[in-house]
Amino acid sequence: MELFPSDLDQRVLLHNVADRLTTVADHLPLPHQVGPDPALSEILDDEIRNLARLLGYLTGQHAFRHRAAANYPDTATASRRRVTLALAEAAEPTGAALAALSSAVHHLARLANLTRQRPGPARTRAIATAHQYLVDRLGESRTQLARAARHLRATADTRTTPPATAPVPPTASPAPSRTR
Repeated sequence: MELFPSDLDQRVLLHNVADRLTTVADHLPLPHQVGPDPALSEILDDEIRNLARLLGYLTGQHAFRHRAAANYPDTATASRRRVTLALAEAAEPTGAALAALSSAVHHLARLANLTRQRPGPARTRAIATAHQYLVDRLGESRTQLARAARHLRATADTRTTPPATAPVPPTASPAPSRTR
C-alpha cells in the first residue's frame, strides 16, 4: 500500500517529535550521576526549557489542527485525525515529565542546602531522602517521556487501511437442465 505524501509527512512528524522527547530523556542524569552538583542545575534548566517548548508545540499543533478540521471538514481524513489525537495524547505524559522535572529542581535545591548544614544523623537522613526524591523525579520524567515517545511512534507506524469493499457475490448461473 502506497502512502500519500501527506501521510508520510504525518509519520515523519510523529517520529520527529518522539525523537525530540527521547533526546530530552537521554540528557537527564542516571541515578548514579545524581548529586548536589551545580552542573545538574544547568542540565535541569536546559531540559526543562526544551521540554516546555515541546509541550507548547504539542498543544499548539493540536489547536491548529483542531481549528483546521473545524473550518475545513473535508480535509479531516482519518489519518490526520489520528495524528492530531496522538499529539494531544502525548501532551499529558509530556506535562507530567515537566512537572516531575520541576519537582526535581526543588529536591536538588533542598539537597544542596542540606549539604551546607551541620553534620549529624538527622542531616544524613535528610540528605538521603532528598537524594532519593531527586532520583525518583528524574526517573519519573524519563518514564513519562518514554511513554509519550512510544505512543507517538506506535501511532506513526500504524497504517490506516482503506475501507474494505464487500466482494461482489457471483451471479447465480442457471442450473443446467437435464434433458431426458
